[in-house]
Amino acid sequence: MTEHNTSDVCVTGVILAGGQARRMGGVDKGLVKLNGVAMCKIVINKLRPQVFEVVVNANRNLEIYGEFGVRVIQDETPGYLGPLAGLASAMVAAKTPWVITVPCDGPFLNRDYVARMLQMTDEDVEIVVARDSDRMQPTYILAKTKLSDSLNEFLQSGERKIDKWFVKHRYAEADFADSPECFLNINTEQDREKAQIRMNQDE
Repeated sequence: MTEHNTSDVCVTGVILAGGQARRMGGVDKGLVKLNGVAMCKIVINKLRPQVFEVVVNANRNLEIYGEFGVRVIQDETPGYLGPLAGLASAMVAAKTPWVITVPCDGPFLNRDYVARMLQMTDEDVEIVVARDSDRMQPTYILAKTKLSDSLNEFLQSGERKIDKWFVKHRYAEADFADSPECFLNINTEQDREKAQIRMNQDE
């Protein structure tokens, strides 16, 4: 695989905050706070040094997200169609040949996340998917921006599952078995409380 540095392969970081968060009672998860800081802001701070630009995909509270100093993009297709819809909009908005995704409720993101994903690319690979010791993490993907037409066609066909889309392309997996905490996310109030404790321990 090719060795890369994020300074020579331009990547747009995409924080996915466009969902309805049904398991958290419909609250906007990106704005849920840990230690008084919105989770989306925590993710922005970790992702920003790793990429050319950070954009946030959101479908509500757009002005609040904009106050975090990033571009905010909405799903081009209405109806809360899931993370693929956010990725599709980001591909159109991106000014770089690659985009990389992170969910807004993933505050323990690795600070070398982007570099490790880029290490798995070569001239043939179009998509890289993160994997922990047990399974793939399909909301943590690196994809070529030029795949936007393919993704939009997939969405228009009625499909929504990320893994059904990326297997249509040449993809590789990035191994994060040594740092599964990278993929800890917050789906319930209990998860938020546990994350708060973990964050305080890490400081």
